Amino acid sequence: MKIVNLKADKPSVEQARSRLRSEISLARQQRHTVIKVIHGWGSHGVGGDLRIALQATLATMAEAGEIAAYIAGEDWRISNELSWKLLQTHPALKQDSDLGKGNKGISIVTL
Repeated sequence: MKIVNLKADKPSVEQARSRLRSEISLARQQRHTVIKVIHGWGSHGVGGDLRIALQATLATMAEAGEIAAYIAGEDWRISNELSWKLLQTHPALKQDSDLGKGNKGISIVTL
């Protein structure tokens, strides 16, 4: 799984959206099928512009068929149907440190 940290340099929402699209394109070229996007969830744990905007972008991309799907970090757990399907096809992901932690600061993207 490719890991992309979009929050590290505190970009604007538009910069982060642009980087997200670029990283997804690059991941495809590198033949990755799963990406963990680190976007953070707000400095006070109450949301955050990047998280909201990037998850909305991922939802739109999934609806348009630009990505296969995305799983919000809070849903990245074995009991989630989409997560479970992904884990069945990629068993190594069961070792991911965020699995089952309810980490709202990440999203899992399937290509």
